[in-house]
Amino acid sequence: MAADALLAAALGALQTLAFVHTAAWVLPIATLALLVWRLDAAPPRRAALLGWLYGTAWLAAGTWWLFVSMHRYGGLPAPLAAAAVAALSAALSLYLALAAALYARWRRGGGFDAALFAALWLLAELARGVLFTGFPWVASGYSQVDSPLAALAPWVGVYGIGAAMALAAAGTVQLLRSRGRRWLAATAAAAGVALAQVAPSDFTTPAGSMEVALLQTNVAQDEKFATEHLPANLAWVHRELLRATAPLVVAPETAVPLLPEQLRDFAPGYWEQLQAHFAVPGRAALVGVPLGDLDTGYTNSVADLSAAHAAQPHRYDKWHLVPFGEFIPPGFRWFTNLMNIPLGDFARGVTHPPPFEALGQRFGPNICYEDLFGEELARRFTDAGRAPTALVNLSNIGWFGQTIAVEQHLNISRLRSLELQRPMLRATNTGATAVIDHRGTVTALLPPHTRGVLVARFEGREGLTPYARWASRLALWPLVLAAAAVVLAALLAARRGPPPASR
Repeated sequence: MAADALLAAALGALQTLAFVHTAAWVLPIATLALLVWRLDAAPPRRAALLGWLYGTAWLAAGTWWLFVSMHRYGGLPAPLAAAAVAALSAALSLYLALAAALYARWRRGGGFDAALFAALWLLAELARGVLFTGFPWVASGYSQVDSPLAALAPWVGVYGIGAAMALAAAGTVQLLRSRGRRWLAATAAAAGVALAQVAPSDFTTPAGSMEVALLQTNVAQDEKFATEHLPANLAWVHRELLRATAPLVVAPETAVPLLPEQLRDFAPGYWEQLQAHFAVPGRAALVGVPLGDLDTGYTNSVADLSAAHAAQPHRYDKWHLVPFGEFIPPGFRWFTNLMNIPLGDFARGVTHPPPFEALGQRFGPNICYEDLFGEELARRFTDAGRAPTALVNLSNIGWFGQTIAVEQHLNISRLRSLELQRPMLRATNTGATAVIDHRGTVTALLPPHTRGVLVARFEGREGLTPYARWASRLALWPLVLAAAAVVLAALLAARRGPPPASR
C-alpha cells in the first residue's frame, strides 16, 4: 500500500514536466496509464487515495509558484504560504479521488473500462475547471499542445483532449491485459497511426495581416507600485507607446498601474498625450490600466486608444477575476488581510463584451488568467460576423517571479489559438510576450524577464471552428452530457452482474 501511494504521488509530480517541455507529451499518458494499472487492482477506498495523491502531487508540482506570489510579494509567512499551496492542491484533487473511487467500483474488467475511466476523468477535470469560479491551470489537455491529440482542439477543446489522453492511457492498460486479442491491439495501433497523420483542419480563412508592437515592461512585482520606481516605469511605457511605428501597440496588464485620478496627480498630461497621439487614423493602442475610483469601485481594464473611439473611449473590464488576488471569496477576508496585495478587490466586467474594432480587425481582449477559460472566450463567437479576428492577452506574471508559470501560460494561450483558430497577441510584464498564429505556433517571442518591444506581423482570421460553434452557445454542457452518458452505461452494466473476481 505504501509503495502504491508513493508511486501515485511520484507519477502525478512527474507528468507536470510536459506542461513546460511539450515535446515530452507522451509522459502524462504514460504516468496516467501506470495510475490506471494500479487502480485496476485497488478497491474503491484505496483507489480514492491513489487518485487523490496523484492529483495533489500534480497540482502542487504544477502550481508551486503560487508560493512566490503569496510569500515574496504578498508578505505571507513562508510556512503559511506553503500550507496554502498544499491545501489548495489537496482540496482540488478531491474530484479526482472521487473519480478514481467510482472507476474502481464500476469497472467490469472489459474493454468498456477505458471509456469509463476517460468519462470520469473528464468529469473530474470539468469540476475542477468550472466549480467555485474554477481553477483549470495544468488541465491535462495543455500537456498535449504539441502532440497528435492537438488536432482535436478545434473540435472538442482542451477538456476533450484531456479525455482523449485518458482514453489512450486506460486503453493501453486494457491492451496489455488482453493477451491473445491481437485484433484489438492491431485496431488500436492502426488508430494511433491514423491519428498521428491527422493535420489540424483550417475552419477559418485569412482576414488580412498587419504589424503589431507588444510591450514587455519587466517590472518586478515589488517595484510595480513603489513610488520611487513609478516615474521611470511610467516614462518607459509612455515613450514606447508614442515611438512605436506599428499600427497597433499593446501594453500589458496594469502597465499603467495608477487609477486615473492618481495618474492626473502623479503625472499631469500623461493620459491626455496618449489619447491625442492615437486619435490619428491608422493608429491604435490597447493599454492595461485600472479604471474607476476608490469610492465607486475599480476594474482591471484595457483602454482602447484609437481614432474610432476618440470621442467616446472604449474599454474592456476583466470579468473572470482571480480569487484572493482580484476578489475576496466570502469568509476569506482574514486570509487576504495577511497579504499586501494592492488593488485586491475589483468589480467585474460584462460577460459578452463586444470586440475592439480598429484598423480593419476585431480584437478580443482578455486579461491574464481569463485565457484559461476557452469556453468563456468562445461566448464572443456566437455571431460569426462580429466575432474577434484576433485575440489579445494582456498579462502580468510578475507575481510569480522567474518560474515555470511563464512557459505554462504561453502554452495555455497556444491551446486557445488552436481551439478558436485565431492568432493570440500576448503583451506581458515579464513574459511570455509573443505572437501565436491560428495553429498554435509561436511565430515571434521576446526573451522572458527582459524589457523590450516585440514587433511582428500577424494574420487575422474569419470563420468558426466546431468548438467555437457549440461552446459559444452551449458552454461545456455537451462534454458533461457525453461523459454522463458513458457513466450511466457503466452503471447499467454494473447492475447486471457482480464486480470482477479480481476485486
